[in-house]
Formats: sequence, C-alpha cells, structure tokens
Amino acid sequence: MVRANGAVSLRELARVVQTSEVTVRRDVRALEAEGLLDRRHGGAVLPGGFTRESGFPQKSHLATAEKTAIADLAASLVEEGEAIVVGAGTTTQELARRLARVPGLTVVTNSLLVAQALAHANRVEVVMTGGTLRGSNYALVGSGAEQSLQGLRVSRAFLSGSGLTAERGLSTSNMLSASVDRALVQAAAEVVVLADHTKLGTDTMFQTVPTDVITRLVTDEPPGHDDRAATELQALADQGVQIAVAGSSGDSAGPAGRQPPRRDVPLPGPRRGQVPGGGPQLRSTAAVLGDQSQSERARVADMRRR
Repeated sequence: MVRANGAVSLRELARVVQTSEVTVRRDVRALEAEGLLDRRHGGAVLPGGFTRESGFPQKSHLATAEKTAIADLAASLVEEGEAIVVGAGTTTQELARRLARVPGLTVVTNSLLVAQALAHANRVEVVMTGGTLRGSNYALVGSGAEQSLQGLRVSRAFLSGSGLTAERGLSTSNMLSASVDRALVQAAAEVVVLADHTKLGTDTMFQTVPTDVITRLVTDEPPGHDDRAATELQALADQGVQIAVAGSSGDSAGPAGRQPPRRDVPLPGPRRGQVPGGGPQLRSTAAVLGDQSQSERARVADMRRR
C-alpha cells in the first residue's frame, strides 16, 4: 500500500488488514527496521527523509477526520467581510468548503483546490495569484505567484504544511511551495497554522513560517500514546503560540453555526511586554478569540477605508 500510494495512515492499514492500530504500529516498526518505509505520526511513507513529499492523492487520505475537525474550528475564526489569504493543502481545502458560507468574504489563494471549493459561493470573492501550476498539489508557485502578492495586506493567513516543530516552526518539502507560503505570510497581520497531530514534531526541508511569526495553531487532540506531539504542543505554547484543539468528532459548524468541539489548553500571555513573573496562563480558546475579536473588527474596518 505504501509503494502504491506513497503514504498510508495507521487507521487505514488497520481497517484493510482487520486488526488493531497497536498491531499495525508494531509491524510498521519492523518494516522500518528493514528499511522498507519511514514511520510518521499516524502513518508511514516511503523512505526518503526530508526530500520526499507525498502528492495530493496520498495526503487526502491521511488524518481525514482530524482535518475535518480542524477546518470546522478554523472556519469559526473568520468573520463576515474579512479579507484573508488561504494557502495550498488538503486541510486548507477543507477550510475553504466551510468558508463558502461566510458573506462578504474575500479570499486570496494560490490553490486551485481552494478556489474550486469557493467557485459557487456567490457571497465570497476569490482572488487568485499568478504563477506556474505545480501539479502534485494543484498550487500556483514561482515568481509570478510571489509578485502578485506584493503590496497585498489582509487580516489573516491560513496555512498548512508538511511538518511543525517548536524549534523551526512550519516547514514543507518543496522549495517553490515554501517561497510562496512565505509571501502569503508577509501579506497577513496574523498567521494561523492548520496542522493535525501527525505533523507535530515532524521537520521537513524548507522552513516557511518561523515559530515566533505563528499567531495561532489549530490542531486536533493527539492520541494518548503520542507523547512527542503533546510535548511539541506545550513547547509551541511556551513560545507564544495560541493553541486551539478541535475534537475529531461531533457536529460540524461554520461561523454562523454551533461552535465545533474544543478543549481548554495552556495558552501563553503576551509575547512582548509581559508582566514580570506572569508567564503562561491557562485560558480557553473562546476567551482568546473574544479578547481579540473587537480589535480585529477595527483592523478590518480600517483596511476597508484605506
């Protein structure tokens, strides 16, 4: 299955061979010891280290329930009338499907999949970058894409990637994709990273967003046995990233619907100008969003006037 698809999830393997994920995980370790594959959180890929990147068909079958929950929660961050940028990826594609219900929204993207998801949303304006089509992830890349983003300013950027660590931030396996993602970040006042737990603690070749630039991470609850992902989440919070954890099940909700499932997590205080001795505080995601909604609305209104 790994040879055919380039990547496979433990959940899918367990379903196909009709056994438990614990058994599959043990067998994957044995195959890795023989050099036949590389383990990843929640799955396995062909050997190749930092340089290999799975294509869209392979990525679309990994952590699908987690990506759905993350997209539900990320969509609840977007308000009517905002201007945002959305990068390429299977998780951002799920987000775009939910953004179709937000009236007055302007979405700038280099992803054909994001644009397709919003193509029939009458109340959403879609602005695409220029550039050269990269077929493996249906994204526009290169100097044309980067130049079309110059002078752009929006409230938020929603990005995904191949890996996320507290040490290096968000990274990807392709140089052209990384360069466009950096241009998207430059256009945004805030950066929201969408990454399921399988990407936490994974480091890939090209850095796209340093940790100190990431405003918020939207992720899912790591499994109880995944100590590395839990440790990485805490390390990200310690460095000032606001963490929003979505449940992997429950009713989906957009901006106008019910709030998707999430839990309270340790969130840090302000990155700069902290009160001495303050340190990280325990705050709910809802509280963080509430604190910032008024200032964000003012920022969007100011951009509209300009």
